[in-house]
Amino acid sequence: MKEWQDLGRQLKGYINVDTFPVAIRFLKNKEDMPEGTRTPLKHMKVKMAHCQVQTVARKYGWTIAMTKDDLGCAISGHTYGWETADPDAVVKFLTKMNYAGGREAAKAVYQSMRCLKPGECDAVVYSPLERTRVEPDVILIYLNPAQLMRCLHGSTHHTGIPITCSFSGRAASCTEGVIGAFLDQSPKVVVPGNGDRVWATAQDHEMVYALPASHLKQLVEGLARTHETGIRYPIPSFLRYRPEVGLTLPLTDIFK
Repeated sequence: MKEWQDLGRQLKGYINVDTFPVAIRFLKNKEDMPEGTRTPLKHMKVKMAHCQVQTVARKYGWTIAMTKDDLGCAISGHTYGWETADPDAVVKFLTKMNYAGGREAAKAVYQSMRCLKPGECDAVVYSPLERTRVEPDVILIYLNPAQLMRCLHGSTHHTGIPITCSFSGRAASCTEGVIGAFLDQSPKVVVPGNGDRVWATAQDHEMVYALPASHLKQLVEGLARTHETGIRYPIPSFLRYRPEVGLTLPLTDIFK
């Protein structure tokens, strides 16, 4: 566990994010939760969405887990394999809520959702990476565009291959991000969805970067190497120039 925690501290040091990067583990059996793990229903007396629990981990610093019993979000119930969705009912819901402009568009939305197989996951544990209690499957980071730029530098440093993603703005961090990174074993850039903003406090300036845990060491090493040449966050501004006002008037000449 120490190696993951050390990588978490290094990652946070290089990109200076406001909230904890989160280690996420999919458990086949909920009985395998680490001792002291909280759950929404037992410890907060409420059912929650996955995006909310991610926020509890990244802002409170708790290790917290979701099971089917804790879930208060129908969409992620389907995508995490905990509920069997009726395709016609999903299409009607998406159309009624104006998430899609008609039945064909709603079908396309439904078919594009990244999903775990039923029985593949009994519980999901979220833990702050730098103090994680679980061996992660996925790392989830909320960050601003400049911090995301640095993560892209780190992730592509060894291969030179760009990160490619698709965006919908729906079921974004929990499904496009976490499940997408897990299933494809590749990093995902995510625009937080409406639920992430309404219920999970995602801010206007925040983006999401989700990556398989197997990519974390490569990311941190890439950040370290690029940091050595002055590519850093906060971005160091170029300041060795003489200030001017207007087009060409030096600031020192204003009051002559």
